[in-house]
Amino acid sequence: MTPPAVHLTEPAVTARPSLRPRIPSPSRRGAMLALALGGFGIGTTEFASMGLLPAMASATGVSEPVAGHFVSAYALGVVVGAPVIAALAARVERRTLLIALMGTFVIGNLATALAPGYETLLAARFLAGLPHGAYFGVAALVAAHLAEPGKRAKAVATVMMGLSVANVIGVPATAFFGQILGWRSAFAFVVLIGIVTLVALARLVPPLAGVHVSNPVAELGALRRGQVWMTLIFATVGFGGSFAVYTYISSTLTDVSGLPHSMVPVALMLFGSGMILGNVVGGRIADNAVVPGLFGCMIALICVLALFVVAAHNPVTALIVLFFIGMAVTSIFPAVQSRLMDAAGDAKTLASTLIHSAFNLANAGGAWIGGVVIAAGYGYTAPAAVGALLGVAGLIVLTIAVLLDRRRRPDLVAG
Repeated sequence: MTPPAVHLTEPAVTARPSLRPRIPSPSRRGAMLALALGGFGIGTTEFASMGLLPAMASATGVSEPVAGHFVSAYALGVVVGAPVIAALAARVERRTLLIALMGTFVIGNLATALAPGYETLLAARFLAGLPHGAYFGVAALVAAHLAEPGKRAKAVATVMMGLSVANVIGVPATAFFGQILGWRSAFAFVVLIGIVTLVALARLVPPLAGVHVSNPVAELGALRRGQVWMTLIFATVGFGGSFAVYTYISSTLTDVSGLPHSMVPVALMLFGSGMILGNVVGGRIADNAVVPGLFGCMIALICVLALFVVAAHNPVTALIVLFFIGMAVTSIFPAVQSRLMDAAGDAKTLASTLIHSAFNLANAGGAWIGGVVIAAGYGYTAPAAVGALLGVAGLIVLTIAVLLDRRRRPDLVAG
C-alpha cells in the first residue's frame, strides 16, 4: 500500500493507462446510468420504511416505536455489511460483485414484502441493508475507473445521484403505493427496481479487468491508516447535524413553520431536489480541489444549519433553507469519497464502503442528539443549532487531519 495522499490525479489506474477501458461516451453513460439506478433503488428502500411505519406496525402487531426497529435493523445491516463484504469479497471481480450485491438487495426486499411477522420482517430489513454500503463503495470505484481523465469525482457524484433522486421520486412513489395498495406493495416496487438494475448492470457495465482487485488482508490494511480514520470521523461527526434536522423535519415544519401536514411531502421533495443539485456541484468542486472543497462545503452546511434555526419560524424561508441544507449535505460527499480513495492505497474498496457505515452512524447519532435536545425542552429548532456545532467539530477533525498529513508529507500540495 502506498502512503496516504490528498490529490486529484486518478489513483492506481493512471499509472497503468493500458488497463483503462476504452469505451465510447454513450457506452460510458449507459454504465453510469446502471450504477446510478442501483443507487436509486437502495435510496428508495432506505427511506421507504420511515413513511410506512404505522402500517408496518399494524401489520406486525407492534407499536410504532417498536416498529422503528425496522429502520434500525436496516442501518445495522449497512454498518455490518459494508466492511465485512468489502473484506471478504476483495478478490471478486468488481462487475460480478456489483451483480451479486444487487441480487442480495432484491432478495432482502422480496423477503420484506413477504415477511409474515415482526421477527421475520426485522431479519429481512437487516438483510436488505447488508449490500447498501458495499454497493455504493464498489460502484464509486467502478465509476472512477470508467470516468474520463479529470472527471473522477463527477463520476462518483453521478452514482450518488441515484440516492438523491430516490428522495424526490422513489420515496414518494413508495408512499403512494403504500397508501393505495398496502405497505407490502411499496417493497414489491423496490424489488422491481432491483430486477431492472440487475439487467442494466449485466448489459451496460463493461468487463472490468482493469479495476484493481485486492485481497482481504490488504483491504483490512485500510484500518491501519490514520487518514482513513480521520476522514471517517469527520464524516460521522460533521454529517450528524444534518441527520439531526432531517429526522425531526416533519414536526419542525408543522409545529414551528406552520406548514400543513399535506405540504410535508412537498418539502421533502424540495430537500431531495437540493440533494440532486448538490451532487452536481460537489462533483465539480471535488474534481478541482478536494481538501478546499471539503472545507468550503462543510462551512456552507454549518451556515445553512445555523440559519435554519431562525428561518424555520416562517414557512417560506424554512422551505428555502431546507433546499440549501439538502444541497450542502450532498455537495460534500464526492470530495469525502475522493479523499478516502486517495488515503486508502490498495484498500480502496473497504475505505469506499466504510463511508456508508460512517453516514449511518451519523444518522443514528444525529437522530439521538436531536431527540435529546428536543426532550430537554429546547424545541424543534434546537437540532439545527446542535447540527451547526457538530459541523464545527467536523471542521476541527478535518483541520487536524490535513495538518498531520502535511507534517508527514511536507511536499504535499493540498487540493
